[in-house]
Amino acid sequence: MKLPKEFEYYIKKGVVKKSSQNKPRAEFLIKESEVSMEGLKERIEIIGINDKNANSIIKDCYDIMMEIIRAKLLLEGYNSSGSYAHEAEISYLKKLGFPEGEISFLNELRYFRNSVTYYGKILNKEYAEKVTAFLRKIHPKLKKLVVARKR
Repeated sequence: MKLPKEFEYYIKKGVVKKSSQNKPRAEFLIKESEVSMEGLKERIEIIGINDKNANSIIKDCYDIMMEIIRAKLLLEGYNSSGSYAHEAEISYLKKLGFPEGEISFLNELRYFRNSVTYYGKILNKEYAEKVTAFLRKIHPKLKKLVVARKR
């Protein structure tokens, strides 16, 4: 899957707008992400991952990561909305120096999550396991971005 365009492209197109820092909303998203992460861990420990819950686990993983990315954007004074907002948010990771492989996987996940949400695609246990492994890998890196900036 292709990488998103450069972050500045989304600014030029008006998908991302420069605004004042929104620390309260960012802090809410960070907290929400932490609570969701704990809930997801509990669910996986108790129920496990299977084909019945794969879609919801994948969507939860995506939301956890995106909440942190949005929080970082808000702390830096950016706000995205409308068509291509999620793609723009993922493209911000390029600006932050994340490896292309991680950006590409998250962009692929965005595509599959949208396929589930809008087109009724059913994903499987194997992909859900791959996504949760990715979340475990990238979550600490994402959290460092917002913890360092909140101070």
